[in-house]
Amino acid sequence: MRNLALVIAGGIGSRTHQDIPKQFINVHDIPVIIYTLEAFQTHPQIDAIEVVCLEGWHDVLRAYAKQFSITKLENIVTGGVTGQDSIRNGLYDLANRYHDDNDIVLIHDSIRPMVSAEVISDNIRVCRERGNATAVIPCTSVMLTTNDSVISEGQIPRDNLKITQTPQAFFLKELLEVHGKAITMDLLPSISSCALYIEMGKKVYLSLGSEKNIKITTSEDIEIFQALLESKRPEWLKK
Repeated sequence: MRNLALVIAGGIGSRTHQDIPKQFINVHDIPVIIYTLEAFQTHPQIDAIEVVCLEGWHDVLRAYAKQFSITKLENIVTGGVTGQDSIRNGLYDLANRYHDDNDIVLIHDSIRPMVSAEVISDNIRVCRERGNATAVIPCTSVMLTTNDSVISEGQIPRDNLKITQTPQAFFLKELLEVHGKAITMDLLPSISSCALYIEMGKKVYLSLGSEKNIKITTSEDIEIFQALLESKRPEWLKK
């Protein structure tokens, strides 16, 4: 019965307008992906880490993992054309080594480097109790509907909305079956594993997310990440 972290690092990060993929950008002399991997490395419930990596960057990642003592990293595989393809590549590789029906996999974006131990722990707990888990946070904004991005005449009650994050945890065997069915049904690539589950008619259970668990997509997000690293919680501020 293992808890396996599958970190997805197959994107090129064009929206950050940098010369290297965003997961390898250095912040305080540490690559973004290492912050992410350290969160799983130091978590006592995580047994192993697998990374789906952009082709041509495997050796770079292995060197960083050695430098920063990411000893739980077991293997690196190449990403696919879509995010769903990349996840499937990682799942297939994990399935070669892990065969217990109780093994679960936590799929996480390499560009969410601020994931906390609390978020990881709750993701594992909900998955083991209910069968799967997706980290979410409340929607605090007014959500408007529009057909042309110019005018809106409707809104969606925000109390009924949640914003998804990663990690998203599933039992490895079941997730492999879902991916297999998606191929036979010729489903369009889903933007996330929880979306794929819903498209397959399955329920998705919600676990704790965090506003700090940001996804680095633009250059502004890098600035926010750096500010979060440098910030210190005031002693008077209650959790």
